[in-house]
Amino acid sequence: MFVKICGITNAEDALMAAAMGADAVGFVFAPSPRQVTVGTVRDITKRLPPELVTVGVFRDQEPRFVIDTVLGAGLRAAQLHGHETPEDAAAVRPYCQALIVALTAGESRWGGVGEYGADAVLVDGPSPGTGRVFDWSAVEGAPASGRLILAGGLTPDNVGEAVRSVHPWGVDTSTGVEVRGDPLRKDPRRVRAFVKAARAAAPEPRHSDGHGPFDWAEDGL
Repeated sequence: MFVKICGITNAEDALMAAAMGADAVGFVFAPSPRQVTVGTVRDITKRLPPELVTVGVFRDQEPRFVIDTVLGAGLRAAQLHGHETPEDAAAVRPYCQALIVALTAGESRWGGVGEYGADAVLVDGPSPGTGRVFDWSAVEGAPASGRLILAGGLTPDNVGEAVRSVHPWGVDTSTGVEVRGDPLRKDPRRVRAFVKAARAAAPEPRHSDGHGPFDWAEDGL
């Protein structure tokens, strides 16, 4: 079970997420209370363990901006979380080790998701960043193959049920592990509980080769 902690704004939280067992951390470059700058993230990524997947999150921003940000901040992956086209994805893909495309549960683009050439598809609710849970039955229309990351209102209290219901390849949370009332800080106890609950609901080995969350270069990516 791949676990991503998103909305990271400082080095302490990024290092804490890694220590608590997260596979990836996400940095939001789109307008948001959790928005960060290239300089801030560059300083953070220099301090992180190499096995941690660092992801830049973008929404309806020009491919050139995405590319410059990924390179400038030292990120391994880009997540397109808006209404980007397959052409946008194709422009970005050569400049990152992995590409995640986010779709809204039940939206019409699912039929053509293969055109994006994404390494993983993240399914979110209709109001990203609000911490609201959506009807997980809507994920039934998602592609049957490939890596599916479930997001949208996941917390330590409901992630286990979500994993058992949807059987995703990975899970993603931001609001669900924040310090109450503070979007800029993560709660270590909630991060630890989230990771533990997600993994407990999917007890099968995460990685058959035992070499970390996955190898972007060799694990079919």
